[in-house]
Formats: sequence, structure tokens, C-alpha cells
Amino acid sequence: MSSVANVPDIILEPMVRNAIMEDLGAAGDVTTRSVLPEGTRYKAQMRARQDAVVSGMQVASLAFRLIDPDLIVETVVADGTACKAGDTLMCIEGSAASILAAERVALNFAGRLSGTATLTASYVQELAGTKTRITCTRKTTPGLKLVEKLAILHGGGHNHRFSLSDAILIKDNHIAAAGGIKQVLEAVQRNVGHMVVVEIEIDGLHQLDEVLQTGGADVIMFDNMSTEDMAEAVKRIDGRAKTEASGNVTLGRLREIASANVDYISSGALTHSAGTVDFGLDF
Repeated sequence: MSSVANVPDIILEPMVRNAIMEDLGAAGDVTTRSVLPEGTRYKAQMRARQDAVVSGMQVASLAFRLIDPDLIVETVVADGTACKAGDTLMCIEGSAASILAAERVALNFAGRLSGTATLTASYVQELAGTKTRITCTRKTTPGLKLVEKLAILHGGGHNHRFSLSDAILIKDNHIAAAGGIKQVLEAVQRNVGHMVVVEIEIDGLHQLDEVLQTGGADVIMFDNMSTEDMAEAVKRIDGRAKTEASGNVTLGRLREIASANVDYISSGALTHSAGTVDFGLDF
């Protein structure tokens, strides 16, 4: 997997700083302060204990450097790169107390985000040879949305919108509250600028003709529709809008869904159900 450009550290810093403050508590690392002579220096290596696609190295490096700018931190395996069990991912040298103070926060970020990247990579691999791309959703962990979205990219996937302000996504509750598909799409055409992408969710073919007749949708999402109905919908749309499948998406169903020739499959599981990769820090 090729690496993906990182975002500037200054954007990530508040999130990492909050995690460090939460872990240090009111008195800092009382264990290390009690047992290590002041000035003790050491070298440590972050190592993978299982195969994975790596994400979170930038965040882990930042955790060490926020604790102690004098630490020497070398990232050996870049975000977006596959690793094997036993591989050294990062080397840290300097104050032993500083390394120990940042260790758990760095490992928590790296393990969790690599779990998301690794799961995403398995979805991407399952869709290899099809036109369909896998995307995440907004079902992210509060406070971790940005880095989880980056982990999706590191795994070879694609991002859906980051926030409510990124694009128009008309769902069933919007349609009900506005009075119907025609009403909601006409309102969008009146009120939304030409630079904003508009997506609308439908749950059956009975809604599709009204969407196409009214116009105004750049993307049409098929929510929990059968593969047969999605394939029929793609034919009717005939390139007039991008298509997205959502709902009941599992690794085992990906190729079946892709057989409907949809452009995108979105899955919340990539973020809300990803496991944590086992990384460790060895002195």
C-alpha cells in the first residue's frame, strides 16, 4: 500500500495533547518518577506483533514529541504501508521518563488507526477488479474523526463527507420533513450553490423515477436495496448521477453488491467495528 500525505501536525496537535493530558492526570507518571533515576536515557522501538496496514505513525510520533521535543523519533514504516509481525515501526531515543509517559497514548492511536486501515485494505482487496470504490461514513469515534478518516485513506479506501457542512446528503427524514422527494430536491435547487455536491438516499425503485424527473441530485444512494433492484436502478440512471450502495454491507457481500455496477459502497463498519492491531514498545 502506498503512503498517503499527512496533514500538518498543528491540526492534529489539540487531539493528541488532550489524549496525553487525560492519561497523565493531575500528577503525571508517578510510577516512572518513583522508580527511575533522574536523567535516565534509553532507546525504544515500536514493533508490530501481527501483520497489518500501518496508520497512526504521524500521531504516535507527535505524542512523543509533545511530551519531550528533545526525543529523537524516527518513523521506520510510513502510514499507508503494510508491515509484518516483528517489524520495527518506529525508533525513539532520549529520556526514558519521556518515552514511558507517551508510550500508551502513542500505542493506542497507532493500534486503533492501524486496525481501521487494515480492515479497509481487506475491503479494497475484495473489490479488486471491479469499478466500485469503498468509502467510510460519519460513524466515527467522537474526537477521532480526522485520524480515522486518514486511516481509511491509508488502507486504500476513500472518504465520504467529513462533516455536515461538506455536502448535501438528503436522507429519509429530510424527505419526510420536507414533504416528499420533489419538494426537497426543488428546495435544494433554489437554495444551494453550484459548488455543493447533492446526494439523495432512496430505499426502493419506486422513488427513483421521481428523483430523475425532478433532477438536482449528483449522487443517488441505495439504502438497503436488493442487488437486483440496485442493478436496475443503475441502468435507469444511465450515468446521469453517481451511485452509492449503503446498508447491510459486509466483507462477504462486497462483490455481490459491486456486481450491480455501483460506483461506491459506503460502510460504517470500517470505523465503528474495526479492531485494534497489537503493537508494542520494547526497550
